[in-house]
Amino acid sequence: MTAVATHPAVPTAPLQRAEPRWVRPSLVLLLVATAALYLWDLSASGWANAFYSAAAQAGSQSWKALFFGSTDAANGITVDKTPAALWVMSLSARLFGVNAWSILIPQALMGVGSTWLLYATVRRTSGAAAGLLAGAVLTLTPAAALIFRFNNPDALLVLLLIAAAYCTVRAIEKASPRWLVFAGMAIGFGFLAKMLQAFLVLPAFALAYLVAAPIALGKRLLHLLAGLAAVAVSAGWYLAVVALWPAAARPYIGGSQNNSLLELTLGYNGFGRITGDETGSVGGSPGGGWGSTGLFRLFGTEMAGGIAWLLPAAVLGLGAGLWFTRYAPRTDRSRASLLLWGGWLLVTAVVFSFMGGIIHPYYTVALAPAIAALVGIAAVQLWRIRGNPAAVGLLSGGVALTTVTAYLLLDNSWQPWLTPAVLVLGILAAIALFFVQHFGRIAAVLGLVVLLTGTGAYSLATAATPHTGAIPSAGPNTRQMFGGGGLLGTTLPGANLTALLRKSGEHRWAAATVGSNNAAGYQLGSGKPVLAVGGFNGTDPYPTLEQFEQYVREGQIRYFLGDGLTMRGSSSGSDAAAQIVQWVAENYQMTTVDGVTVYDLAA
Repeated sequence: MTAVATHPAVPTAPLQRAEPRWVRPSLVLLLVATAALYLWDLSASGWANAFYSAAAQAGSQSWKALFFGSTDAANGITVDKTPAALWVMSLSARLFGVNAWSILIPQALMGVGSTWLLYATVRRTSGAAAGLLAGAVLTLTPAAALIFRFNNPDALLVLLLIAAAYCTVRAIEKASPRWLVFAGMAIGFGFLAKMLQAFLVLPAFALAYLVAAPIALGKRLLHLLAGLAAVAVSAGWYLAVVALWPAAARPYIGGSQNNSLLELTLGYNGFGRITGDETGSVGGSPGGGWGSTGLFRLFGTEMAGGIAWLLPAAVLGLGAGLWFTRYAPRTDRSRASLLLWGGWLLVTAVVFSFMGGIIHPYYTVALAPAIAALVGIAAVQLWRIRGNPAAVGLLSGGVALTTVTAYLLLDNSWQPWLTPAVLVLGILAAIALFFVQHFGRIAAVLGLVVLLTGTGAYSLATAATPHTGAIPSAGPNTRQMFGGGGLLGTTLPGANLTALLRKSGEHRWAAATVGSNNAAGYQLGSGKPVLAVGGFNGTDPYPTLEQFEQYVREGQIRYFLGDGLTMRGSSSGSDAAAQIVQWVAENYQMTTVDGVTVYDLAA
């Protein structure tokens, strides 16, 4: 009893209670502010990631292209992901026309939905104040401000994973297998957005339910098996349909070397991301072609600006929460929530830190909900027990840690006044929280300002910066690998070339070119299907030279565009694209239109 009194358990919010009057207006204000941040000047990024925009355009023209995620309406080859995110964008483009707004607005609305769902999830275990703080932190995470204004699949992935977390929390409350099945379904559809990355949360969700569900151990295990079955069905049905569909009657599976979605799942987009052994990758290698790995990778120059602002505070909050709940009953929901969000954070962070294959800074948005939830839960729960000296020390220490992190991350060349301002406010807030009995709510306000200033400033800068290409970066100084064009960027064709493509006649493809990003620009500019030879990197074995020659003989392709010199760095995979480029150059007359090499394959 003495130990319990010395280290009081963190109080758990009741399932249902009358909320203070300020809660609903605060939630509305948070959601309106989130919508404003994510929707403001959204069209400034144009087609954003033109690779996915072109696929959305194709899906708006062909239901078959929508289902398979084809890069063109003629269904030559798919994107190198499962297509759930494209389903949303394609349907929006069908309803509102193909334009930047129709493609980007779904992601912004997913961001608003993510903030609301995170609030609802955290509120069930830790109260409305914790939920509101968690929602605000998510909204003001730079990686979130980037991705929820962009058309990469990560926006849908994050929304579905938070939905799965909500369902898991509901399942834990009353040991509900139905809610656990719903959680499994959400994770399964997350797989259809970004494949195996969706499964990184499974250990945390399973651990939280196994520890805290108020039912016998055997039944907990059976319920988890039911949830796992829901994951398998929700993810596996699409794999089964694609595998059973005759290969000749569907597009080639982009990113694979054997026209196999299962290969893509387990290889290029699966375990190859861990080991670095990704056939078809350009730049990545087992030697670490995608940046140095290690424990502090998330604090490196590429990733830190998007996610690291509150990462130390979240880890501190996780440790504090587990310490203060160590004497709580097994079914304590507060500790269960810490296991859920803490497991999400730790597993995903470790994988991102040590994976040797393709990884980009914006992937870290998958950490944002867990960081936000842990900060919200820990800050509010420690405040509730601020009579305990240890809790006061942890609150003060968390603010001091966040201040140091922000001081190190802020770039003095951008808003040079901000760095000293954050440092001064942080010192004052840490002192005020340490002597919280004297400063009261002033200390809390100062602490909140410090928590949100650095990350909020970078989020505003991110929203104010147009982003294009396949690898966007958060913050005021975007660094797009390989520049704005070439492998990962897209340039729209000039007026003369656009007119030429639009007048190409009744061909299956108006043109063909090496690489999906090049094809995307020509396709978005002309509105005509363009065949991406070799898929995204130009390293897929589709079409083979024999297939390409047959397409030309049958009059299915009118023009070949470019000289094929689009790849940079080391690469692996098929050389079919190089063979096709050579064959075209040897057999057809070259002309130049708007600075682009053009071969008329009908000549």
